[in-house]
Amino acid sequence: MITYHTIAKVGEIPEGEGRAFHIEGLMVAVFLKQGTYTAINDFCPHQGAPLSTGYVDDEGAVTCPWHAWRFCIKDGTWLDNPKSKLHVPVYPVRIEGDEIQVGLELPTEETESNESQS
Repeated sequence: MITYHTIAKVGEIPEGEGRAFHIEGLMVAVFLKQGTYTAINDFCPHQGAPLSTGYVDDEGAVTCPWHAWRFCIKDGTWLDNPKSKLHVPVYPVRIEGDEIQVGLELPTEETESNESQS
């Protein structure tokens, strides 16, 4: 089940930039590019750099500020090696009124009880 969390107001993230938000124990990077908000995990899988502080180019790639690895802000693909299965998790974003909301898949009680019985 996806639960949406309000993280900011429309206009608080500048065009072409990202910001990090702590949601349910995760750090999520939210970007605004060409009027569209996207969200990915904030940690670069290489060495944990905050992707939210990276440069976002015109094609919608964020460059890791530590070692210049590039990831697509829409689908999390590692753009330096598209054949690799390495990617960062992506999260749905919606606008409700003037609020930016990020959706996280949270375990349901049924899922938790099934996992504890395994």
